[in-house]
Amino acid sequence: MKLLRYGPPGQEKPAALDRSGRLRDLSAVVPDIAGATLAPPALARLAALDLDSLPEVPQGVRLGACVGGVRNLLCIGLNYSDHAAEAGLKLPTQPLVFSKHTSALAGPDDPIVLGAGSEKGDWEVELGVVIGSPCWHVSAAEALDYVAGYCLVNDVSERAWQMEMEGQWIKGKSSFSFAPAGPWLLTRDEVPDPQAIDLWLDVNGRRMQTGTTSRMIFGVAEIVAYLSRFMALLPGDLIATGTPPGVGLGFKPPIFLRAGDSVRLGGSGLGEQNQRVVAFRPEMAAAWRRGEVPPA
Repeated sequence: MKLLRYGPPGQEKPAALDRSGRLRDLSAVVPDIAGATLAPPALARLAALDLDSLPEVPQGVRLGACVGGVRNLLCIGLNYSDHAAEAGLKLPTQPLVFSKHTSALAGPDDPIVLGAGSEKGDWEVELGVVIGSPCWHVSAAEALDYVAGYCLVNDVSERAWQMEMEGQWIKGKSSFSFAPAGPWLLTRDEVPDPQAIDLWLDVNGRRMQTGTTSRMIFGVAEIVAYLSRFMALLPGDLIATGTPPGVGLGFKPPIFLRAGDSVRLGGSGLGEQNQRVVAFRPEMAAAWRRGEVPPA
């Protein structure tokens, strides 16, 4: 099952993709693709619906992040052996954990806004894992039972803020629009093996990243179990599990995002994202503070 959210930012409605690829509104069934809707019994009820009987959503609507009400957006760094090699870093012996602020979440086709003073914007295609049930101190053997599904995430970064300033990585990871998620949440029953997903990313039509989750140092089950040792994971929590090689920082010389660039990315069964890169303008922040959609 492919679950989506559509509509203006902050006003997204729940939907599902039917077998013909048409978007069907779920507003009369669930309030959002979030929280309790992600629990196994709720997902089973959605799977039993006759989607053809539900209202069709008009084509061309904006898609929001595929999960709403995300309370925790966690990330794993250096989790692909070939990405660690391109960065010239030793393989980690434990998952390298950091977080992004949840206000970085964006729709799959929303613009990437390079923050004021940004010099080293970068891309990272990743497999996202969405928690469906309260998860605390679980084993790797049972960890996938607590997963609602999977999605595509672009873990956009500002490398200067991440690596050349004092403090934690979160400053370089959390800018507005730096976590496009979706287009859909692919429920766990449709992913027999999360370690067999191909990922790719293009910038301006040039293939930059090609990878497979089989090259993860720490697999999804191990990541979920590991995190659950240190924190209680909540329904709707989103985990970005690391990126394969081909990020801009890894090129010699490095390649960074500039206003006007286009980014396209995808993964097996996860759909595609398409983003236009724009430069920050003060009126964007002013509009957002007023509760309006920031002008692109």
